[in-house]
Amino acid sequence: MITGEKDPQLATPEGKVVGPVIEGVIIRPANTIVDERGEMFELYDPGWGVMEAPLVYAYHVLIRPGKVKGWVYHNLQDDRLALVSGVVKIVLYDIRDGSPTQGVVQEINLSERNRALITIPRRVVHAVQNIGTCDATFINLPTRPYDHVNPDKYRIDMTSGKIPYVFDRGLGW
Repeated sequence: MITGEKDPQLATPEGKVVGPVIEGVIIRPANTIVDERGEMFELYDPGWGVMEAPLVYAYHVLIRPGKVKGWVYHNLQDDRLALVSGVVKIVLYDIRDGSPTQGVVQEINLSERNRALITIPRRVVHAVQNIGTCDATFINLPTRPYDHVNPDKYRIDMTSGKIPYVFDRGLGW
């Protein structure tokens, strides 16, 4: 007799994704408004109440299909990422001493049909993988301007084994 593995629960009946959530990570869904002329989505509105720190710096990132940017973390700033185009997987790993979610891995999948503004606290290691077939782009609105002389960016080698997560292309099902 052939048997298969039962699928795990991926979402609640209300559509909320099930899985680990790192303390301090905020996922603010972005609504895309579509009409006959095209579409738009709101990147940020202070009325949402999801950011205490003001907007002080912004930059745009492009990731080629299948590529990963990361592992990185910051000691002084939080990152605030908003997907513009493509399909990405954002993977987070909490290295904060004393955090109730220290050692937790969290995955967030975004696409043009599921955009969000993601706040990543300082000392949460993160990487973004383009899991689509075309370029993926996002905007970062960090809580501090980039310091070109003394960057607040720390990298961990993807192959070091220090982060308990391996990116793969996956065969699907």
